[in-house]
Amino acid sequence: MIKLLIIDDHEMVRLGLSSFFSIQEDFEVVGEAKNGKEGVELALENRPDIILMDLVMEVMDGTEATQIIMEEWPEAKIIILTSFIDDEKVYPAMKAGAAGYILKTSTASEIAQAIRETYNGKHFIEEEVSTIMEEKREEKKRTHLHDQLTNRENEVVQLIAKGYTNQEIADELFITLKTVKTHVSNILSKLEVEDRTQVAIYAFRHDIVE
Repeated sequence: MIKLLIIDDHEMVRLGLSSFFSIQEDFEVVGEAKNGKEGVELALENRPDIILMDLVMEVMDGTEATQIIMEEWPEAKIIILTSFIDDEKVYPAMKAGAAGYILKTSTASEIAQAIRETYNGKHFIEEEVSTIMEEKREEKKRTHLHDQLTNRENEVVQLIAKGYTNQEIADELFITLKTVKTHVSNILSKLEVEDRTQVAIYAFRHDIVE
């Protein structure tokens, strides 16, 4: 039996799904929740095989609930079941750790198949959703992390790459040491690196040192 937890803020959706799965031989609904907060509690308490998670809910949305569950229970298998297909919803949910993403326009049989595949270790992603994710990946490839830097941050990167200390950067750019430290912190975050040495390495690797 595949034990299911249904998390959705629409009572009719929960009722419809629960009714459908109750007549399937290989499914058992072990719980229902009307928001992400309740869903997190039930998920961690019951440890179901599969969690069907809505995205837009009051109290706590599906992306945040997915994040919390995956942090507490990394083995959880969560399938996002939603009406939303835009990349602002898809990408954060999948990044949070969801194993699948299927639309509510799917038939009950298609949802059941997605659950079975996910239960057996596969990632089930609706074709339309898969297209969006691929477009997102391609977009990321076309852009570089350093494209996010401001002109001033670029100047700071240049000086870091040349071996300047924070105080020397402050003197060179006629700004305070505190401002330099703020710029460096922002640079580390934007370039996704941990220290000044990695900033310099990044700058040379991407040929952005003048």
